[in-house]
Parts: sequence; C-alpha cells; structure tokens
Amino acid sequence: MESYPPLIPYLVVRDAAAAIDFYKNALGAMEIVRHHMPESTKITHAHLVIGDGSIMLSDDFPEMRGGKASTPEALGGSPVTIHLQMNDVDRFWKRAVEHGVIVTMPLADQFWGDRYGQFQDPFGHKWSVGHTKISLSEDQLKEAARVWFKI
Repeated sequence: MESYPPLIPYLVVRDAAAAIDFYKNALGAMEIVRHHMPESTKITHAHLVIGDGSIMLSDDFPEMRGGKASTPEALGGSPVTIHLQMNDVDRFWKRAVEHGVIVTMPLADQFWGDRYGQFQDPFGHKWSVGHTKISLSEDQLKEAARVWFKI
C-alpha cells in the first residue's frame, strides 16, 4: 500500500498533461500515477512527488460542476500558496525560473532567517520556496521585523 504525507494539495489545472510535464521539468517532480478519463486524454487524477512533498492534480471538469470552471485562471487567481521547504533552494529556484515561472517575490535572504521567494506557475498556482538559514528567537524576530517594516 502506498504511503501518503498527511496533507497533500490537490490542484485543478486547464491542461493536466502539460502541467505534469512542467512540474517534472521545472520543479523536478517525479510522477507516481496518472489516470485518464475513459476514451479521453483528460486526466482525472495524478500524483507527483516534489522533494519530500506531494501534490495531486487533475484536469478541470466544469461539466461536473454545472459548467463552472475551477482553475485559478477561471477564478481570477488563487488565494492559496503552496510552500516547499528545502535545503538547496537556489538550485531549485534557478531551475524553476529557467522553465518559465513568473517570479512574484525574488529569492532573497529574509528578515525571519529564511532564504525565500515566490512564483506563479503557468497554470495560475502560486508557490513559495524557502530554506532556513538561521533560527531566530521570538525577540530577535520581532526586532528584525521592526527594522524591516521601519516601525
């Protein structure tokens, strides 16, 4: 029996096959499974592993929801950001950028002690990546935030 992490984001995309290829090329994802709608190229379910985490995804099936699409593009964006914590964030970032992610917050050392950045993938999903460089005490974090926000 397959073992799953306790929490797995499930993404709906406009072209699951293209998204799987993108995640494999840009994010180094490993495909675990892919299921198609009978007599169709549409993907009903896929499971990918990225680093130590997983995502699942499928094509959009608006016909199953009264004709309403549910991709981030159809909804005007997504309020959710998928976060990946890792050791080699610079290498991961470089690869993602080379494959066409839209950088929304450049990768940089942040006041809270992480090397951190954000991007959007070509399917409208938002991602953040980070690597903890230093762990700050609560007092150190508050002081760093005061300096950062000029309070």
